[in-house]
Amino acid sequence: MRLERLQAAMRETISDILRDELKDPRVSGLVSVVAVELSRDLKSGTVHVSVLGDDETRRRTLEGLECARGFIRSEVAGRFRLRNVPDLSFRLDCSIERGARILELLADDARRRPPDAAPADGRGESP
Repeated sequence: MRLERLQAAMRETISDILRDELKDPRVSGLVSVVAVELSRDLKSGTVHVSVLGDDETRRRTLEGLECARGFIRSEVAGRFRLRNVPDLSFRLDCSIERGARILELLADDARRRPPDAAPADGRGESP
């Protein structure tokens, strides 16, 4: 339970650091910290980020985050009382974009369906 609380707190803290303190121009736009996974010994951690934009924007953002690892780690160290401050790595998480794409496809399907047609799952009301 403690590890889960720490991961959630680090997710919020790293989000704040990226939003308010990181000045790297490569890390701009919509960058969201989706999750933080820490090892049990707290020596390493993976920060899952979602980046809105094209592939080049994502690549530049991850490059900027990797370059800022030391700064982010030192900021985390100043905010948490931990014996070991995790060495952080960053991974791209595309789940938000996949979800948005699925919603877009469902909306397109709904627009194409005639208004009096039953839903695609066949559970519509009978006339």
